[in-house]
Amino acid sequence: MASPLAQFEIKEIIPIVVSNYNISLTNSALAMIFTAAIILLFLFLGLRNLNIVPSKLQVAVELSYEFIAGMIKDNIGKEGLKYLPFVMTLFLFILIGNLFGMLPYSFTWTSHIIVTFAISFFIFLSVTFIAIFKHGLIKFLGFFAPAGVPKLMLFLLIPIEIISYISRPISLSVRLFANMMAGHTLLKVIGGFVFVLAANSFIIGGIIPLAFLIALTGLEIVIAFLQAYVFAILTCLYINDAIHLH
Repeated sequence: MASPLAQFEIKEIIPIVVSNYNISLTNSALAMIFTAAIILLFLFLGLRNLNIVPSKLQVAVELSYEFIAGMIKDNIGKEGLKYLPFVMTLFLFILIGNLFGMLPYSFTWTSHIIVTFAISFFIFLSVTFIAIFKHGLIKFLGFFAPAGVPKLMLFLLIPIEIISYISRPISLSVRLFANMMAGHTLLKVIGGFVFVLAANSFIIGGIIPLAFLIALTGLEIVIAFLQAYVFAILTCLYINDAIHLH
């Protein structure tokens, strides 16, 4: 039986080498392409024929829009609505990526720390540039020294604030990567138990592990939604900090 971690192995599909750089199309890249294609298809079909009495797809698109818009208003304010396309794209990309990885013979690209860190680091740089361009470098640096704090405490507080700020992309990426990898690994392990017990106990012994596997699959789907939501709402909070420098 294959190792539970074998499902995370990156494999080349179309080898491409340019000037000694390997830019081959891998199963991870292909999964991300499929994820983007699913999102584009979802938006295209949902918005193709807008009607007063909406279709089910139109309702789904409108609910997605209202959900993200409400999240932004609650955490940033109306001035944050200009970032709605970015936050909504981020939410749908991670959500569909998580759910796509639940399909048989698919690949969960959100289970790779290098991918989740790249997205998180881009968000980190973006909100930092937003804060600097909006408030200037000097005022931005004041973010790490809250007003009203005794000067002696600043020697301790400033390094803590800087470390906390720099750790944002790490915590954001590890949270998503760890949850996806742990969940899919557990599904693979329990699935192996179902096969082995059913094969050696005339199927009866595999019923309980199978029921547990079904319940775990449902939980993993919930976690897929939850992780996309957490990623999006933390992005909103980071943008809010950049705009208002709380």
